[in-house]
Amino acid sequence: MTRFLIALLAVSLPSLAWACGPDSDCQIDDGTYRIRMPEAVPAGTRPGAIVFAHGYRGSSQGTMRNGSLENLAQDLGVALIALNASADDWTIPNSPQEGRVRQRDEVAYAARVLDDAVAQFGIDPDRVLATGFSAGGMMTWTLACNDSARYAGFAPLSGTFWAPEPTTCPAPPANLIHYHGTTDNMVPLAGRPIAQTSQGDITKVMQTYATNGGYAAAGTSQPLTGLTCEARENTAGKYLEICLFDGGHTFKVDYIRRAWEMFVPGA
Repeated sequence: MTRFLIALLAVSLPSLAWACGPDSDCQIDDGTYRIRMPEAVPAGTRPGAIVFAHGYRGSSQGTMRNGSLENLAQDLGVALIALNASADDWTIPNSPQEGRVRQRDEVAYAARVLDDAVAQFGIDPDRVLATGFSAGGMMTWTLACNDSARYAGFAPLSGTFWAPEPTTCPAPPANLIHYHGTTDNMVPLAGRPIAQTSQGDITKVMQTYATNGGYAAAGTSQPLTGLTCEARENTAGKYLEICLFDGGHTFKVDYIRRAWEMFVPGA
């Protein structure tokens, strides 16, 4: 009888096994993503999530092979959600992909990913940080500009908008820290021409975003070794910061950890 009940439960409760995860794609309308859940979630709680956008010609599979990102998420006790571009790069405004491949609304795609992760994996929608490297940093800025209310904060890494940079953002001001290397030749602070377009100028982007969002200077600091940050804050308590380091086209997961601990409730 006991063996029969165990077998019956295994058949009748398929929802206990997830259909996708770190090694297989989660399919949604117009795209896929991958997710790695934390090894332990306290009873009665829902895990937050770090949503990571990969760089040019990257993939969600590649993100899941990044051991540093995996260790960070597990250490924080959160899910790692890997977004997946539908082509070599994100089809965001003014990118080299524009007009060359089928355009996907990347902001809507990311929203569908979060909705699915909340429904399927029990992610806490109030505890989500968006981040990404290089072209993924551009994707992160695009989310901040167009759908800021869906995320607790943003940490774009070495990438901003394609030029011409937007002069306004339709979404409310966000909590955001931009990290960039001063000797980055792949995505210089001032940008560089790529095909028929050009990478944006991060100094111009920060100034425009600060002006439109009502951010005022809040001082400079060196919160991590080798990192110099210039902060701004607005009357709504939203925090905007640019952090520079003496280095090239790279990042450290501690940059993401810092943004998580600053912006996400209960971190």
